[in-house]
Amino acid sequence: MLIEIDRLFSAAELDDLRQQLLAQPWIDGKATAGVQSAQAKRNRQLDEDNPVARQLGDLILRRLSDNPLFMSAALPKRIYPPLFNRYGGGEGFGFHVDNAIRGIKGVRERVRTDLSAILFLAEPDSYDGGELVIRDTFGERSVKLPAGHLVLYPGSSLHRVEPVTRGERIAAFFWIESLVREDSLRSLLLDMDVAIQRLSGQGADQGSLLELTGVYHNLLRRWGDT
Repeated sequence: MLIEIDRLFSAAELDDLRQQLLAQPWIDGKATAGVQSAQAKRNRQLDEDNPVARQLGDLILRRLSDNPLFMSAALPKRIYPPLFNRYGGGEGFGFHVDNAIRGIKGVRERVRTDLSAILFLAEPDSYDGGELVIRDTFGERSVKLPAGHLVLYPGSSLHRVEPVTRGERIAAFFWIESLVREDSLRSLLLDMDVAIQRLSGQGADQGSLLELTGVYHNLLRRWGDT
């Protein structure tokens, strides 16, 4: 399941975000890569302890907590604090799978990476390459979104970032542990939730809506892991 979430930030907010990020010192992206991923990873990122990165990461999480589509699609239980990376000058990231469990630096808490998320912060016409390519049973799908848009995809996916040959690709990335571990079950719940909201807006019979809402919550109760 790939979910696109539109316009989390305005153009003015994005300009401010980029200016703050680009003013920071960047380190080798291998700092947070596993042994195998490090062999395929060529990019730069902000240190996890960078105070500006932490501040902007908190801003992203606050914005997402107010987004109904994100909350319905991800059903978040824990979220790894957002990190920031940039690609340019031929940098890219070969095919890899994200680590299944990630410990949050500085706290005794771990996140199971059910979902991966990328928030694009540079406009797509400002750089060449940089597409997120996700391989699944249907083949390969390429994702390159407008600045301020976010993509959610299964953390178990084999994926890569195409080399950037012009300009710079700047993004935030992080992982979500969901209340519902299985991607196909989350997809069913999302479809049902969207249908309930649509029927509510169309003034559907309240008794039927109540029954359908009950089914949704009973399935979430059965499948959810709190």
